[in-house]
Amino acid sequence: MKVNAYKNSHRESGVTLVELMVALAIGSFLMIGSIQVYNQSRQAYVINDSIARVQETAQFAMDTVEADLRMASNWGRHSRGTAVEGRAITGNPDPLGIGVPTECGADWALSVSRPLEGTNNGYGLACGATGGIQPNSDVFTTRRATVAVTVPTAGRLQVHTSRMLGQLFDNGNVPNLFLPFDPLVSETHDLIVNSYYVAADSDLIPGVPTLRRKTLVVDGGGPAIEDQEIAPGVENIQLQFGVDVNDDNTIDRYVNPGDPILDSTNVAFIPGANVITARIWLLIRSVTIETGLNDLRDYEPGDVDLGVMNDQFRRLLVSKTILLRNARS
Repeated sequence: MKVNAYKNSHRESGVTLVELMVALAIGSFLMIGSIQVYNQSRQAYVINDSIARVQETAQFAMDTVEADLRMASNWGRHSRGTAVEGRAITGNPDPLGIGVPTECGADWALSVSRPLEGTNNGYGLACGATGGIQPNSDVFTTRRATVAVTVPTAGRLQVHTSRMLGQLFDNGNVPNLFLPFDPLVSETHDLIVNSYYVAADSDLIPGVPTLRRKTLVVDGGGPAIEDQEIAPGVENIQLQFGVDVNDDNTIDRYVNPGDPILDSTNVAFIPGANVITARIWLLIRSVTIETGLNDLRDYEPGDVDLGVMNDQFRRLLVSKTILLRNARS
């Protein structure tokens, strides 16, 4: 009996060339769409991350500076720097012979009668700027005491005050040269002196401008000046003072640091001129370039025109007006 060879065979099936080409085309379109969605998502993430980092730097830098500005001229029980014995006076930066660091100026540490001063669009400190000087940026110094009461400590510059007067000391012994201080109505605070400036080059992220400060510290058992890096990415800082010139407790004008009306040695000095507020601008820059970005904005913080940067760094200009809590003396 003859068996048909095709009787038990299985018919094989497949796709035609046309079907294969259609499937490949659809798959390609889906893959291209997925890649585009990924790239757009990635680009959005990079942009949002860059914006967030710049905003965080701005917030941190502003919070740091604001704390010093707001509390400038706080001496504990009172806010009158001229009522603190041992302060630097004309021709004598250290009347009590305490022994203070002088790198940033002979009266840098003890000029408590000048709780807020600065240099307009330039570096005016006697001590060098770590990382180089950023051009067209202000420098300012704040002087105050800690808010919290502290324990008298040898080697630390401190101020002991009552409601009427105060005295600087560094030997850990509460002074009583002029009037015995009643511990029930007087208290001790640490002296805080900070000079803020923008350096051209960061220690933490080379090639990036950064906010730095010269700060009063204790080193080797005595007062010293330490240079601290605060916030890489700060590119420029500007400051203006809101001044009351007629003693009516309202701001009559805004002036730049070093304005003659605040300088008692200048003929334009206005006796009784009082700084009530500080207006501050911070220009923040990303630490890395952002592909596809071209910064063509003309930045004009304070009294300076920085021009158009024309680069691929993201920037944020922030400003704030800060009320000095201890402005009235």
